[in-house]
Amino acid sequence: MRRFYGKAVCGGVAIGKVRLLQHIKVQSEKTVVHDTDAEQNRLQQAVTTAREQLLALAEQTKAQLGESQAQIFEIHAMMLEDEDFMDCIRETITKQCCNAEYAVHHAATVFAEGFATMDDAYMQARAADVKDIGTRLLRCLAHQQDMEVWGASPCIVCADDLSPSETAGLSTDRVLGFATAQGSTSSHTAILARSMNIPAVVGLGNDFLAALQNGETILVDGQTGECVIAPDGQTRQAAEEKQNRIAAHIAALHTLRTAETVTADGKKIRLYANIGSAKDMQQALENGAEGVGLYRSEFLYLQQVALPDEEMQYCAYRHLLEQMPTSLMIIRTLDIGADKQMPYLPLPHEKNPALGVRGIRLCLAHPELFRTQLRALYRASVHGKLGIMFPMITDAEELRQILSICAQIRETLRQEGIPYGDDIQHGVMIETPAAAICSAQLAPLVDFFSIGTNDLTQYTLACDRQNPQLEYLHGAPSEAVMKLMAETVRSAHAKGIWVGVCGEMAADPTLTEALLHMGIDELSVSPKDILPLRQHIRNLYGTKKD
Repeated sequence: MRRFYGKAVCGGVAIGKVRLLQHIKVQSEKTVVHDTDAEQNRLQQAVTTAREQLLALAEQTKAQLGESQAQIFEIHAMMLEDEDFMDCIRETITKQCCNAEYAVHHAATVFAEGFATMDDAYMQARAADVKDIGTRLLRCLAHQQDMEVWGASPCIVCADDLSPSETAGLSTDRVLGFATAQGSTSSHTAILARSMNIPAVVGLGNDFLAALQNGETILVDGQTGECVIAPDGQTRQAAEEKQNRIAAHIAALHTLRTAETVTADGKKIRLYANIGSAKDMQQALENGAEGVGLYRSEFLYLQQVALPDEEMQYCAYRHLLEQMPTSLMIIRTLDIGADKQMPYLPLPHEKNPALGVRGIRLCLAHPELFRTQLRALYRASVHGKLGIMFPMITDAEELRQILSICAQIRETLRQEGIPYGDDIQHGVMIETPAAAICSAQLAPLVDFFSIGTNDLTQYTLACDRQNPQLEYLHGAPSEAVMKLMAETVRSAHAKGIWVGVCGEMAADPTLTEALLHMGIDELSVSPKDILPLRQHIRNLYGTKKD
């Protein structure tokens, strides 16, 4: 029995067989080339492929783990547009008359070493991201697929380190936990592990790997940072008892699946789920979601190779509504922009897509796209309780234009003899300061507001959500954002409509009481956060005590 101590990443204890991950070395040796233009073309093709892979991985991660985790890969995609990084690669090819593989490896090494030598721990952890990007480019140049990092049977993955891409690709059905010789708790790999709830320990040192053999038993304690190779009976028994205690806590949470989400002083809160896939929907049902506060319909589009037609969308929305027929299902209309490209709807490049043609602006710019989705939604509405939510609203006139299109669609369906629900709710995402400031004018036009705190923070504080150096601005809520939220709630309640929160703030237990005191009626969170949040709310007071 050998004990190693590293840094605890994610709580929980795992006991299983070692699966040593041996990274396949991608060719990066320097060779002389005579046609540097051709090499530049190879590089550009690899960049295009890598960007497509990263954006697809971001969408997959968003559907499975949430929006903030998906930003990791959106940032990786942005790195492929970083002028300093790409210029370093291109200049190396041209000046040294060398192959693209060597130039990519050289640039990634230089930039990774630059991050690793910084004083700030967060910036040091970005070195792993640069290496991950470099490896992805090398694989694209070699036309290699992403590697699978698990085995055929349940195992504990052990490696020198895991990249964020490899971590996102872990199968939670077959990977019990992971342990790495390198890594930090602030790395994107660690962030993903916590989101996936995989017991993990990093920073165990090089001696750890040397002591391992494939197939032997290992114990990983994600709470203490301890790893034990070939644990004896007593150690294993203690770990299994700890597993039982953790399981008992989870079981206690599951007794709340059918419990009301009500505060200690009797204030009822709607606790809904944010979903983007069928798997999310299943988890929402298993965890006792009272409804769906945000279904990201863009996933339906991004998963297709051609524009989904009305019938395909109708079937998808009907399936969702039928799974929760008596609960409100809020489906957000298509919310993409130039940062989320669809091959069948090429959008022009925008220098700042966050401020460009996205969300409802894109739908209004492509009215047939919008009308097709609305027809499918209204047709599906007879199978459940539907809410339709419009993103990126900025003023009342824009909203009136949208609602006029909705009325035209309903009238057309009526004339065609196609039924639709008579209790459909229409709502607005409050994610721009303009919408919050104009909330008193918007409220009379709709049935609900849902505050998207991630974008509201970005636009209010002028801080790019994808810029890691500004991450601190997305931590504790600013006074400005809280004032805009409070104004939104006042405007909504004055007109008799309800208000929810569907951004990251909704799942932050340190903010729950403040949101309840503000008057928020509904919280919509990732399915995995529902039961812990319900337990938390039941111990809080919904109104301030003097």
